[in-house]
Amino acid sequence: MTDEQLGQLLSIAQRQTFPANTVLFHENDPGATFYVILRGSVKIFKRSAQGEEKVLILLQAGDSFGELALIGGRPRSASAATLEPTSVLAIAEQPFHELLRNHYDMTRKIMAEQCQRLRDTNQHVHDLTFLDSRTRVIKNLILLANRHGQRSGNIITIRMPLNYDELAQMAGVQKHVLAEVLRDVEDRGILRLSPNEYTLDLSKLRS
Repeated sequence: MTDEQLGQLLSIAQRQTFPANTVLFHENDPGATFYVILRGSVKIFKRSAQGEEKVLILLQAGDSFGELALIGGRPRSASAATLEPTSVLAIAEQPFHELLRNHYDMTRKIMAEQCQRLRDTNQHVHDLTFLDSRTRVIKNLILLANRHGQRSGNIITIRMPLNYDELAQMAGVQKHVLAEVLRDVEDRGILRLSPNEYTLDLSKLRS
């Protein structure tokens, strides 16, 4: 965004800070707020009637979410919760729509983001249908690295709290399958795990 666009956004937004594991909204809640993450991370997820959770995407500083319900006028299509202490800019429904009406350049960027998310969803359906469990796990590690990692030579470091449950949900595999794949890629030196980050060695991944 330009400085002028940022100023317009800040003029209608409220800064809010939440502790880790705070649910910002639940699936099927009325959509009343659009969020931009300033600091921290958020997971977007769905939960089955049996309580099983499926993580759809992990978001960090600079990412936005919550616009779908505001644009479509329908309830929330998924739930959102913080993974760590997180600060956001929150924009209410009425000023959000005024922003869209008055600034087509910003509206077009939001439309482009929605198109990309639809493509991502289509690709995820393809992966669940045609890729084996091992490939899905490794692909999700790479996708997270591309989105959130910092590269130094052949090493990509991803600094974010991510547990086995969330990664298993993203890859669509059982936890024991995830553990087997992670042990294998660790043994090969491709992956190194620590509590708050992991690293991928691209040279070993290619080989």
